[in-house]
Amino acid sequence: MQSIIPHDLPVTIKDDNVELRMKEVGNMTVSFIRLAAGTDLGPALVGLDGDFCPCPHWGYMLEGRLLMRTPDGDQVFEAGQAFYWAPGHVPVALENCAYVDFSPTEEFNIVIKHIQ
Repeated sequence: MQSIIPHDLPVTIKDDNVELRMKEVGNMTVSFIRLAAGTDLGPALVGLDGDFCPCPHWGYMLEGRLLMRTPDGDQVFEAGQAFYWAPGHVPVALENCAYVDFSPTEEFNIVIKHIQ
């Protein structure tokens, strides 16, 4: 058993709009993600299947509001909500937001390598 503290994790991606800290635990990856208001990850996902993130994520919104674009329509997630995001989504930060998510490592690594 272990606890995972965000600031103890290495920064995988960081710029003015995105901060991603992640750690592999078993066959899952725990990620702490911060997005600045107005950040649209759509351009970073171009080239993946349908230009959407193909990886499922389970998690919890820590702060802010996030719009999730999907082929079936958009949905807004807010601080205090747990979520499941099926494959086929694009996050857009409506406000500064932060969330923790849990993703299958093999699938998530494909997305991270594509973005980098």
